[in-house]
Amino acid sequence: MVDKKKRLKSALLKASNALAKLSKSGLKTVLKQVIESSAFLRKADFTSIKKGFRLTKKAAGTKLKRSSLRSERGQRVNKLTRLGQRLSNREWRRYAYMLLAGKMTGILLLVLIAFPFISTFTGLPADAADPVIKANDIVNPINTVWTLIAAFLVFAMQVGFTMLEAGFCRSRETVNVLMECIVDTCLCGLLFYAIGFAFMFSHGNGLIGLNWFFLQGAPATYETTGVAFLAFWLFQFAFADTCSTITSGAMIGRTGFVGDLYYSIGVSGFIYPIIGHWAWGPDGFLATMGSKDNFLPSLGVGFHDFAGSTVVHTIGGFIALAGAIALGPRLGRVFKRDGGGPMLPHDLVIAATGGLILWFGWYGFNPGSTLSAMDFQGIGRVAANTTLAACSAGLAALFFGFPKTKKWDLGYTVNGFLAGLVAITCPCYWVNPTGAIILGAVAGVIVVLGIDLLEWFRIDDPIGAVPVHGFAGIWGTLSLGLFATGEFGATGPFAPDVTAPLKGLFYGGGINVLIAQIIGSLIITISTFAVAMGLMYLVSLTKTLRVSREGEIEGLDLHEHGIQAYPEYLIAPTALPAGHKEPGVSPPQSTGGNNF
Repeated sequence: MVDKKKRLKSALLKASNALAKLSKSGLKTVLKQVIESSAFLRKADFTSIKKGFRLTKKAAGTKLKRSSLRSERGQRVNKLTRLGQRLSNREWRRYAYMLLAGKMTGILLLVLIAFPFISTFTGLPADAADPVIKANDIVNPINTVWTLIAAFLVFAMQVGFTMLEAGFCRSRETVNVLMECIVDTCLCGLLFYAIGFAFMFSHGNGLIGLNWFFLQGAPATYETTGVAFLAFWLFQFAFADTCSTITSGAMIGRTGFVGDLYYSIGVSGFIYPIIGHWAWGPDGFLATMGSKDNFLPSLGVGFHDFAGSTVVHTIGGFIALAGAIALGPRLGRVFKRDGGGPMLPHDLVIAATGGLILWFGWYGFNPGSTLSAMDFQGIGRVAANTTLAACSAGLAALFFGFPKTKKWDLGYTVNGFLAGLVAITCPCYWVNPTGAIILGAVAGVIVVLGIDLLEWFRIDDPIGAVPVHGFAGIWGTLSLGLFATGEFGATGPFAPDVTAPLKGLFYGGGINVLIAQIIGSLIITISTFAVAMGLMYLVSLTKTLRVSREGEIEGLDLHEHGIQAYPEYLIAPTALPAGHKEPGVSPPQSTGGNNF
């Protein structure tokens, strides 16, 4: 019985609510009809209506008489016919319309007045309120999509790195370069999933993260960014893969494939994430430097690296330097101070195209590091600064290198704009376009001087990975302490935070920011190089770091992978560049093929 009452009450409530929602416009329309009908009746003298009633009554009487006669014959009165005859009279129709309008008015008044009045005493529930939409419900998905798009662009840089290294190497080791870049990416992905991300971006202490191994126990979004956790993981994996690929650039042409696997485990699984935690981890000691109860609290400012001039490029560049030193130069490599010169690249078309693809990918690398599509002004500023630094650096390297070679050198130009991109990666958020142009131009000069410095120390770096990423990365990190304008603070998920802007020396900010950058850069650079040297010599003890002399002379493509990159061409099996000679070794005569 109770259930029936409840169902009846529920039905009545729903009906009353539905009826209560009738629009006011409908009521206005009905009332308008009533008024028009009333006006019509007032204009009429009712005589015609009464006359109509009499005629109707008389006609009805006549018809009734006829009907009675017919009833005697067994026929009944047709009421529909009678109604039709009545409605054929114009005055009768007016009367019917007025009557109908009056009834409809009564129903509407009942719905609009009686039912709401009753509902106040029966406790009818109010309509459900519209759902409350929080800002995070809109902003977080947008920021996540933005971060994913940036991650895809950064990952596409692997195409650029692969082409750049393949173009600058000799044709005899092209397949080896392709294999190393691809396999390093696969290996980095699994290592960063298992331990790398946990070491780098989880909470732990100032030196290392201690949570989220195999991405277990991770929250839905990463820290205060509001970005989906796995989207943030993918973005950072692309950065880790970049660091690993930089390392192989200075070691091509003589590294064994198994040795490459060994040191890649050390780079992607341990060196990059652990040292990176110091600057980018939520509780890294450089990230919290200058604050109370942390490293160097008296400094008052922490180490800053917006997109990775130090964390990605300097770390990668100095691991590459350690590898190049541990390996030694390629067979036949004669340096300038000994009367020789660099071995020539085999395909500058591929190399230059790879460099431009890297430039394009940098628009995910730097602007994407905002992790926030809401900071649209910051994104625009970072993208513009990235572009201008690359442009000025490419031209600076071209013109600075011309007096040295008396030629307009493509290699200098490509490595020049790459050095500008590396340099702007740290300060891109805090400098203005003028500062970006200046620091980019300095990076273009640094890369040319860096190439000459390695040549003097007899360090064989086939693609210039150390000057581009290592040296330019240091310069870019320090340049923040000089060119930060004091207008910009930190990016944020909803809007930029300008409560603590960074101001460099050239803009009246003193030397504190510069000191913090010098301390952070020195700690990371020295630590990276020391640990990387230990790793390379440890791998060297396994006899896998460098291929045998015979294998290097045969060429890594055939020796390690059993196939050439260009089988339709005749490739001379020599590691020696034309015109250069290793003491005690006579290079074979060219048979018309490519010696490079």
